Amino acid sequence: MASQHSRTSESTQQLKEDLQHLTQTIEELVNATADDSRSNIKELRDRAEKRLKDTRERLEARGERLYGEARDNVTQQADACDRYVHDNPWTSIGIGAAVGVVVGMLIGRR
Repeated sequence: MASQHSRTSESTQQLKEDLQHLTQTIEELVNATADDSRSNIKELRDRAEKRLKDTRERLEARGERLYGEARDNVTQQADACDRYVHDNPWTSIGIGAAVGVVVGMLIGRR
């Protein structure tokens, strides 16, 4: 759990850095357009496009990795639940019945 927290923290930090770089490049591009120097604008535009592409690729890779980790985590939790139900069938039936009674009481109050 701690390693997942540190990976999330690292991902958040990397995202902040990527967005800062992108923002900085866009600000440079906006400032350069005030000069109306065509060669300067082209150079900054190329840099902005490159950083935007790099940032997009990083975000896509990070999103895919996080999705995979979440899918694996849910699968592990479902497997653990399945094992518990198979190991403790009567307890599982009792829990299901108790939840059914509570939900029935809540619905009946309306």
